[in-house]
Amino acid sequence: MASAEAGGGDKYRSFMYGEGEKDTVWRHGAPPNYDMVDKLFEEERTHVWPEGSLEEKVQRLLKTWEMELVHKVRPEDLKSVHWQKFCASTNGMPALSRAEVMRIGGYNAFLLTTLPPEHRIYDPDTETLESGMATFLAAFPRGFAIEVLDVYSGPPRIAFKFRHWGYMEGPFKDHPPHGGRVEFFGVCIFHVDEEMKVEKAEYFYERGNFLASFLSAPADAPSASGCPVMRGN
Repeated sequence: MASAEAGGGDKYRSFMYGEGEKDTVWRHGAPPNYDMVDKLFEEERTHVWPEGSLEEKVQRLLKTWEMELVHKVRPEDLKSVHWQKFCASTNGMPALSRAEVMRIGGYNAFLLTTLPPEHRIYDPDTETLESGMATFLAAFPRGFAIEVLDVYSGPPRIAFKFRHWGYMEGPFKDHPPHGGRVEFFGVCIFHVDEEMKVEKAEYFYERGNFLASFLSAPADAPSASGCPVMRGN
C-alpha cells in the first residue's frame, strides 16, 4: 500500500497526483478536492493511526479505493484495485463486476436492495451514477467521512470495521435537512493480491437504519424495528 509521497496522493489517499497520474482521465476533469471532508474526518475521527501501521495502511487503501472508483473514468487508471478481476458485494448479495460498479456508481452499488420498490427510501434501481452522487452531495455538503475502527486480519484477506458519517445539512430527495449526524458502522473484507490491489470487496452493514436516519434526526429514531423499511436489505 503506497504512501502519499510514493503514490502521488493527498494526506489520506494515493494515486491522485504526479507523474503516475499525468494521463489519468478524471470524471470532472481534475482530481477531486477532499479538503472539506478531510476537515470533518480530522475533527471527529475516533482513532489517529500511526503512519505505517496496518490500520493506517488499510484506511488509506479504503479511501483510495473509494476515490478511484468514483472519480476515475477508465479502468486502466485504477491502481488500488485489480481492474480485470475486481468485484464487490454488499450484505451477501450477488457480486457486481468492476464495470457494473463504475457504470451505476458507488452509492447505488452500496445501496442495492431486495426490498420491494414501494418500501424503498432510496431506490438504486431508478438512479444513475450522476443522480446518486448528486443526491448524497446535496444531503452532505461537508462530505461523507469514513474511518477504519479496527483491523481483524491482514493480507490477503483484510477484514476490518469501519465508520461512515456526515451531517444532513441539505435535503435528501424530498426530505428536508435536519442538521443531525447520519452515520453507520460496518465490516468489510478486502481480498487483495500480492501487490495489495483489491480483487474483491465484501461489505456488511445495516442499510435500513442508515437510510431511516434521513427521515428524522437519529436521536429521535428508534434503534430497532421490525418494519421492512427500517430493517431490510
